[in-house]
Amino acid sequence: MYNRIYNFSAGPSMLPLPVLEQARDDMMNYQGSGMSVMEMSHRSKVYDAIIKQAEADLREVMNIPDNYKVMFLQGGASMQFANVAMNIMKTGKADYIVTGQFSGKAYKEAQKFGDAHLAATTKEENFTRIPRQEELDLRPDADYVHICFNNTIFGTKWDYIPDTGDVPLVADMSSCILSEPVDVTKFGLIYAGAQKNVAPAGLTIVIAREDLLREDLDKAVPTMCNYATMAENESMYNTPPCYPIYICGLVLNWIKNLGGLEAMKKINEDKAAMLYDCLENSKLFSNPNDKASRSMMNVTFRAEDDEINAKFVKEATAAGFANIKGHRSVGGMRASIYNAMPTEGVAALCEFIKKFEAENL
Repeated sequence: MYNRIYNFSAGPSMLPLPVLEQARDDMMNYQGSGMSVMEMSHRSKVYDAIIKQAEADLREVMNIPDNYKVMFLQGGASMQFANVAMNIMKTGKADYIVTGQFSGKAYKEAQKFGDAHLAATTKEENFTRIPRQEELDLRPDADYVHICFNNTIFGTKWDYIPDTGDVPLVADMSSCILSEPVDVTKFGLIYAGAQKNVAPAGLTIVIAREDLLREDLDKAVPTMCNYATMAENESMYNTPPCYPIYICGLVLNWIKNLGGLEAMKKINEDKAAMLYDCLENSKLFSNPNDKASRSMMNVTFRAEDDEINAKFVKEATAAGFANIKGHRSVGGMRASIYNAMPTEGVAALCEFIKKFEAENL
């Protein structure tokens, strides 16, 4: 009907079609207000209802306890690399587990603010697996332990929640938030850029345990970077990313209608299993990652011959499979199959892989 392609972009990524259709219907006149959400004041009663409902639905869908604050912020997940350190590195010590590019950037950023300790990394293995609990060199007196839960570029994911004892666990969940249930109480703080699984670019979600928020930060910390200030003002200290928050609310409602995160997990598991099974049976392409560490959201694969990889990307793009090329640091291909990617899109890609293989072996 809309002549849409299958968009496998790692982000910004595709949104659910029902969400786009609802946004289209609301565009000119949101619920009788006479204007679109993009035009209305964030201080209006109409928008106040939108942001409050979005938070309520996020709390419901993720089962967020009352002693956690939800913040809708700007700056992207990359801004949180510094914000986390500025806000909760109280004694100046934090442990970082580096399993990919973004956790590496977070670790580097934290070094500007204190003693950021490399507790574990799989860099020498090209980040093809997640380190095991016994490999983690964690300090009991650290202020927090930081991980990136899903590695968009390398296609790996934590298959367990590391035991950090009494030290709060901080997780960047940008590319896997809302893909499956997660026990929020296992984390001190969760943050996620919304442009992969939640909303358009511009919104960052931060979920933080109340006891980690404090007003007595270094005077050099900008007010806009103070979590306590943002939480106290209910994400309204300044103009929030209004339209992405509205879309976030629509996405949450879509997930609720599907049956919540348990249903979402089943759909995502089935999609990932289909694609990984296709690659396992391929004589041309392979996935390099340890099976226990494979991402459900970002599936990487490649042929040994780079010319074949380039040919596949070109022909796949022409066939309507967009943004299938892998990150430049990894090469090959990457299919990001976030929540909004329909099962038929993954099935179509599998059929294309089989067809390409038959023509190029």
